[in-house]
Amino acid sequence: MVSASSWVRPATRTDQIENLVSGVGKCFNRNVGLLEDYLYLQIRTEQYDCLANLAILKLYQFNPDLYNPDVVINILIKALTSSPFPDFNLCISLLDDRPPSVNPDEPDPLPALLPLITTLHSLLQQCRFPAFWQLYNSDKAESLRDNYTVECVGFEDAVRDVVIRAVIPAFKRIGSDRLSSYLYLSGDDLIDYVGKLGWTIDQEGVVVIPPNADNTIVSTVVQENVQLPQLTKIITHSQNA
Repeated sequence: MVSASSWVRPATRTDQIENLVSGVGKCFNRNVGLLEDYLYLQIRTEQYDCLANLAILKLYQFNPDLYNPDVVINILIKALTSSPFPDFNLCISLLDDRPPSVNPDEPDPLPALLPLITTLHSLLQQCRFPAFWQLYNSDKAESLRDNYTVECVGFEDAVRDVVIRAVIPAFKRIGSDRLSSYLYLSGDDLIDYVGKLGWTIDQEGVVVIPPNADNTIVSTVVQENVQLPQLTKIITHSQNA
């Protein structure tokens, strides 16, 4: 999981992009092409820069003629796996209501895909991981898979990262079948994935997660030090009550 400082300024962000994101340059229409190119670099290389992508949506908001639905969908796809940061909701807040495309040759795919992407995000937020994979692999999501996430390098692994971030603090031991449904992995693929995490699978098929600060119960002893004058006041108060 990225730190807050990395979220504000990813190490992969160039000085040129930093000037567009942080300076007045992001307000100029001519810069949208640079930001869009940077987005597609993120798509191809597993990089991610939320603030740069938000700058694109802001430019679209003030300049409707620049609007590119494919860019918007790719931004939402990248934000989908940003949990626990609120990137997806930030992106949604910058989307305007748009009328259906009047060009039958180039229909706008966003109105049809936005409810689907929003539902996928909700399922991840609710930790309903098997339901996420079921919807994502359904016929309903075929267009999203074939036209967008297939181009987003490491998308499914990024979803699995979200799963792991939820599992680590919640479990010490989890059945391999259950984890398989969470990760959409089975057989050797699941074994290899668990091994890369440094986890083990026992003879009963239970995945053992190493202890961490969140999944380990630590007993604490609270000792109150009541002085004699305080005790006297308590007894006197109870007798007068």
